[in-house]
Parts: sequence; structure tokens; C-alpha cells
Amino acid sequence: MCGIVGFTNTIGETADGILQKMMDSIYHRGPDAGGTFADDRVCLGVRRLGTADSKTVIFNEDNTKVLLFDGNISNHVALRDELGQKGHVFATDSACEVVLHGYEEYGQDIVNKLEGLFAFVVWDSTDGNIFGARDIYGGKPLYYFINNGAFVFASEIKALLAHPSAEKRLNLRALEQYLTFQYSPENETMFEGIFRLPAAHCFEYKDGKINLVRYYKFEFRPDYSRTFDECVELVDSAVRNAVRAHTENTPSLGAFLSSGIDSSLVSYLAGVKKTFTVGFESALYEEVGFAKEFSEFAGFENISRIISAEEFFNEFGKIQYIMDEPLADPSAVALYFLSELASSHARVTLSGEGADELFGGYNIYSEPFSVPLYNKIPFVLRHAIAKVAMLFPNVRGFNFLVRRGVKLEDRYIGNAFIFTKRERERLLKSPVFAPEPFELCRPYFNEVKGADDVTKMQYIDLYMWMAGDIMLKADRMTMAHSLEVRSPLLDRRVLDLALSLPVEYKVNKKETKICLRAVASKILPKKTAEKRKLGFPVPIRVWLRQQKFYELVKQEFTSSTAKRFFNTELLVKMLDRHFKGERDFSRKIWTVYTFLVWYRQYFE
Repeated sequence: MCGIVGFTNTIGETADGILQKMMDSIYHRGPDAGGTFADDRVCLGVRRLGTADSKTVIFNEDNTKVLLFDGNISNHVALRDELGQKGHVFATDSACEVVLHGYEEYGQDIVNKLEGLFAFVVWDSTDGNIFGARDIYGGKPLYYFINNGAFVFASEIKALLAHPSAEKRLNLRALEQYLTFQYSPENETMFEGIFRLPAAHCFEYKDGKINLVRYYKFEFRPDYSRTFDECVELVDSAVRNAVRAHTENTPSLGAFLSSGIDSSLVSYLAGVKKTFTVGFESALYEEVGFAKEFSEFAGFENISRIISAEEFFNEFGKIQYIMDEPLADPSAVALYFLSELASSHARVTLSGEGADELFGGYNIYSEPFSVPLYNKIPFVLRHAIAKVAMLFPNVRGFNFLVRRGVKLEDRYIGNAFIFTKRERERLLKSPVFAPEPFELCRPYFNEVKGADDVTKMQYIDLYMWMAGDIMLKADRMTMAHSLEVRSPLLDRRVLDLALSLPVEYKVNKKETKICLRAVASKILPKKTAEKRKLGFPVPIRVWLRQQKFYELVKQEFTSSTAKRFFNTELLVKMLDRHFKGERDFSRKIWTVYTFLVWYRQYFE
């Protein structure tokens, strides 16, 4: 794993110093080595992690093309053989060199041949073209801006801000959408004028213009010709092969381990010697005991630690700086401590990312199967009932009536829905009236018209939630500790099989990840294979009802920064009601608090 930076050279003699400053800002992404390339047109730099390939900046045979690469290519051996037969000469044993020779051979179509998590940029000195791409999941990051005649790109936003052409301005439209999604969901980031290259996209920059192309779409094609048992065997084989491919010839290997089936299955099949777990003092949010019990069954060492509330809050500002943009998912903080723990014992760790989105693991996916008789009521009548239910407090019974009376396309944006458009505009002192959050998801819903509701939710989560939250926090929190993370369940063969599963092999009223659980049940204890999804439980709700942390958040909610953006009397009222136990506002409180802490890191 690496960090990459670069820019078109419009700043003359100071370019080398600027390049070094940008590289230094992401030193954590590659503390083991660095490399640069510069001429009168571009300046390029790489920071390299010790687990990555031996070279930093990669050149083609005649040095006319230069590659900057972050990530891994899981099918590099096959591609190397293919390109070698076509006459390409490899100068290194680097897996990523196949990207450069592949670009020479296939042009932009090389992105359709690559498997793995990656972000890369190729500089072609023959025509002055800059080409780059991100993987289909958004596992590795790439940001850019164009200003004052300069095109500037980097793995992290903080590196872009080190360039003199960067203008650090808060994106108020992005703030509004963040308050709903708990992450920044659009291509333009929380910094006005700074963009992320979307997942599954490539770009070409030439003559001052950038052109983005979406090169991949997830296609759900359920195959009803296979029996359930046949699907279980196919998934079993694909997962085993994926784990093997991601662990071969890997020294200093460990695995993250929670109490669920995803990390348990991956760590067990990999046969790692060490696993890593973090938990909290509250019994309701404790996973360490489950992990240790499973580790004893599997025969590997489990290294764990308990995170205190004080540690959690003390490190929160630093973590928001690392994130580049505010992310109000408390599990990101837990992942920070987990990565810190693992980095003391391993250079590479395995993780179970992707199983929920691919195999139907989120509990919300079971909703279409609950109370089926209610669905028989004509939609017009259910819609009228929903309108009435919307007038009442946001509680379980009324929520059900609202959900069943509104089409999925008009209510589902992913696993997090914090503030409605109306709520956020009331909360903000000067709202800019950004579009309805559903409009950001509408293009993806349009691509799966006619599909069942479970498939529609999976599709939205693959494009929105996975890239915006899951993969973002995995990259930032592991890279903060110079730790490489690999996710075997995101392997392309596993993906292809998952996309072919009929919905009844994924979810029903009582069970999620049906097919994957059947695989797990063959080799894991019943208690593990059948365990219901918890996510990464963090006791924010509990802590915000403790005087110490209530006062800490209240101080932030009444600060000059809060008064600049929010109607603070509404913030304090919400905090007070939660503190007294009247309502659970923890997710709303945490979303605002996260933004305020992040803003202090970058603007004050």
C-alpha cells in the first residue's frame, strides 16, 4: 500500500519543495520508502509501505510513461504472463507494473482487466496525457482539484491542501448532505472545489480539461438454475480460493476479529496465528469475550484491548484530521484503535469487508419480508396512513407505517439516515437548500428498476454506503498506522457469485446472509455461524448520558463555531433531552459533534 501525489508543474523552481511537502503530509501511508519524478511539465511522488512492491515510481521500457500506484492487483500473475506473450519487458517483480504495460497495450481499457483494490495515475510524456482510475469498490482513495492552471491530485485531501493553488473553503452544500448521510456522499468533497474520483471511474486530463468515465456497473443477475446446495458449494470454493490468493507468501499476517461470521470465516480459513479485537467497558457493546472464545476454538492467539470512553474522546480530534472529511460513524474510532493494536504485531491484516453488501447481511434487508399482510393493503391507502404517521414522533411503530407507505426510492439512502432535509434546514443557521438526499440515490435506483427491494438496497449500499463509509474508514484508519488491510470477500470471483444469487438465498424474514451462513456453518461453531449482525457496536448513546461527556459535547454545541453554522438552542435542547433519557438522539448529536470537531482541525 502507498500514498501518491502529483501536479502539473506551474510553479517553477519551488515545485520540488511543494512536492516534498505534499509527500510528507501522507508519510504514514508509506513510511518505508519514497520516490519522485519531475520534469518541466509534471511533478510526481510516492510514499511506499514495506509490504508493497519494491519500487516506488514505475517506468515503462523507454521511460516515456510513469506509474504511481496505491493498492494491490490480485490477478497480476495472469496479466504479467499475458503481457509478456505480447512482447512487454518487465523491469521489476512489482505486481503493479502490469498496470503500466497494460495501459501501453490496452489503453484505458486496462481498467476492465484489473482485479483488486487500487488507485493509480499514469503520466504519458509523449502526448502530455494524465490517466488514472479507482477500483470498483472505492477501496483506495484519489482526490483532485484544478485551479490556477494546475491539476493537482493525491491519495488524501491533506496533501492537496499543501499545494499553493489549493483554496481551503467549506462546501456548505456538502455540509447539508453530510448531516443526512453522516458522510460526504457527493463527488465534490467538504472542501469546495476539491473532488474525489468516484469508485469504478477512470479519468483523463489533457490540455487543461478532465474527463471522467464510469467503467464498471454492478449487475445483479440471479441464476435460478442452481439449487441452494449448489450455490453453497460454489460460494464455499470461491471464498476459500479468495482467502488463499490474498494470503499466499505474506509474512507478518494477522486478522481483525469481531463476534460475527465474516471476520471469523476469513480468519479461520486463512489460518492466521494472531487475531485482533477491541471492545468497550459496557457489556452490551463487548465483543472481546466472543472473539476470545472463537479464537480458542480456532487455535489462534487473540490479542485484545478495551477502549475507555476517555480514550475515545481524547483521540477523536486527531481521528477526524486523519479522515480528511467528517465521518460520524463511531465504528471508525474503534477501527482506529483496532488498527493501532494490530500494527504492533503484524504488517498485513485481513478483514471481512464486503460480506454484508454482497450477501445481504444488513438487518434492514429483512424488512420487505416482515408483516407481509400489511403489504396487501392498497398502496394509496398505505401512503395516506404514512402521511398521518409522519406527524408523530420518530418511534418504532410509526416508523413502520411510514416506511410501508412510502416507496423505497423515496426513503432509502443507505444504512444511515440522520437528519431529514427539513430537519437539517431547520437546524442550520443559513441553509443553502441542497437537494433532497433521495435525489443523490435516484440515478442508481433507475439502474435497477424492476428489481426486488432487497436488490435495490444492496445496489444503493454498494455505491453509496460502501464507498462513502465502509471503505473510507478502512483505508484511513489502517493507513494511519501504516498497516495494510486485505479484504478477501471483495475478490472478483466472490463478487460474481454473490451477484448471481437469488434473493431467497440471501435474506428472509428471520435470517440474513443465508448462503454465506450455510458456508460458515460447515466449519464454524453454530453460535458463530448463526450470530445476528451487530455492526461495530460503540456505546455513544450511553456515554452521552454521563455528565462528563454531556458537558464536553455541550461546550462544543455552544461554541462560536457552532453558533456560526447552527441554531444552537436546538442543538442544546436535543442534547438535554437525550441526557435526561426522554429520546435517543445519539446519532444526531454525534453527527453534529463530529462536524464541529473536524472543522476545528482544518479551519481553526
